[in-house]
Amino acid sequence: MNKDYQGVIGLIAVVRERANSYIEDEIRKRDMEGIVPAHGSVLNVLFNNNNPLPIKDIVTQVGRVKSTVTGIINTLEKYGYIRKYSDSTDARVILISLTAKGKGLEKDFQEISESLIKRTYSNFNDSEKTDLIELLNKVARNLG
Repeated sequence: MNKDYQGVIGLIAVVRERANSYIEDEIRKRDMEGIVPAHGSVLNVLFNNNNPLPIKDIVTQVGRVKSTVTGIINTLEKYGYIRKYSDSTDARVILISLTAKGKGLEKDFQEISESLIKRTYSNFNDSEKTDLIELLNKVARNLG
């Protein structure tokens, strides 16, 4: 076991890189045009909401900065997965909804996610899973 406590951020980066590589491979196998791992968080928010959402709500739920989420939304719109339009009651509010093409990604995303989670937690017992999540949340809170 590695006792290099100073290397924790590097180790988190390695985990993220390997997870992204796995997701990219799965996306490629499924011919999901224009999709990259970073799109998953925005798509999952939309999959879990039946109604159109304001960009502000998506930013809050994803937990990333607005410019990053806006870039993801623009790319997803370019490939026809979502549509943007003004709220009929407040034209300043931009709403986002999935298109039929975007809704068609949900099954694949669910399968990829389940497979990644299964792979991530192989050889973990329930207590270890809980501890890992609690500790990573603590790291996230400490940083920010």
